[in-house]
Amino acid sequence: MGIELRQLRYAVMTADTQSFSRAAAALNVKQSTLSRRVMQLEERLGVKLFERTTRGAEPTENGRVFIEQARRIVTDIENLQTTARNVSYGLQGRIAVGYCSPLMSGNLKLTFSDYLTRFPDVQFDGVEAGPEKLLNSLLSRTIDVAVAPTGLEGSGLKTRLLWSERLFAVLVDERRLLSQERIYWQDLRREVFVVPGNGLGPILGNLISARLTEQGFRPNIIFQDTSLESVLSMITAKRFISVATESSQGVSWPELHFREIYDSSGPSRLEFALYWCEDNDNPALQRFFKLIEERYPG
Repeated sequence: MGIELRQLRYAVMTADTQSFSRAAAALNVKQSTLSRRVMQLEERLGVKLFERTTRGAEPTENGRVFIEQARRIVTDIENLQTTARNVSYGLQGRIAVGYCSPLMSGNLKLTFSDYLTRFPDVQFDGVEAGPEKLLNSLLSRTIDVAVAPTGLEGSGLKTRLLWSERLFAVLVDERRLLSQERIYWQDLRREVFVVPGNGLGPILGNLISARLTEQGFRPNIIFQDTSLESVLSMITAKRFISVATESSQGVSWPELHFREIYDSSGPSRLEFALYWCEDNDNPALQRFFKLIEERYPG
């Protein structure tokens, strides 16, 4: 029996969540089914992919190498399926735009709305994913362009700065921090953070770690494999806080307070850029560039 695509999906999700139970929940399958399929994959390969402990499942050294190859295969197949489903419409071409910022409000939402209004006959496919998956999709040419935080790098990849968004601490009424005139990163040192496990979540998690990690101390960050809206709703339980960009305020949250986070130079911000492959000559992409240049001259 050969290797099945679902076995690769199960292994990749297990590595991402470092838990068979969390991977099973994320994929909506029984834990016993997922564990069995991963074990069959290991037997087929003759390689142990995970160390099983009471704390979860940690990829082995050989497992990490295999998982990265499996991730590329799964991503490519998912992108091929998306392309096949969408190829039947779009009278004036097609553009696939990747993004990881919330679409509740802000620059990204306005940009997408502008393009859809001005070019109604272009097939516009939005692909929401984390930065790493967006980069793989750009390099495999399954998306034309991506809007993501600065820092993505790849052979033949072009970039253009777009905008920056302020960063906010998301709190409930009882938090002592609300009484402060300004909230600085160091004021958040003892808080427990919850962020999404996808989209901007890993970027925000890395940012929190970079700002608050000190000798002998690491911030407490919980990643949840769910939507930003679900993460924000968890904060009302009064056990956590979160960090979000200003575009996350497009939905009214009566019980939540969004307070700007400051550093020594002023309000903290997250920079966003546009990414594309230099040799992409898609006419629909050129129209997108024209719109960007009009809205954000630079």
